[in-house]
Amino acid sequence: MNRRLLALALGAWMWAAPLLAIDLTPPLADPQQQQRYVTLIHELRCMQCQNETLADSEVSLAADLRLEVHDLIAQGKSDTEVRDYLVSRYGDFILFRPRVSWRTAWLWALPGLLLLAGAVAAIRVLLARTRLVDSDTAPIDSEPDPK
Repeated sequence: MNRRLLALALGAWMWAAPLLAIDLTPPLADPQQQQRYVTLIHELRCMQCQNETLADSEVSLAADLRLEVHDLIAQGKSDTEVRDYLVSRYGDFILFRPRVSWRTAWLWALPGLLLLAGAVAAIRVLLARTRLVDSDTAPIDSEPDPK
């Protein structure tokens, strides 16, 4: 009986855990502003969790930042102004999609460079294998040795 009760309690806890991440800030009166708010909190990184958006994070810092974004939008700030304000306080790290600048250029160029390096390596391997086949003059054994 205790195992069933424990399993039931564990299941209820696991089911209820996502409910803790609910955004408790009141919705904005204007539906467009509310949509902007939702979009922004999905684009901004929680500075404590670091791999979660503000919308997904349960920590109090994320709740404070969500409230700050809410207040800035309610004051009539644009999305760019909200992002600029948060970047000025927390740096580019708060953005999940960092801006293209001289400091972040390597982030944007690295995938293309890695793809190019992989293509060059694949071509070199294929050419080397082709040369091996052309230079191979040994006869092909069609029958295995009966030993």
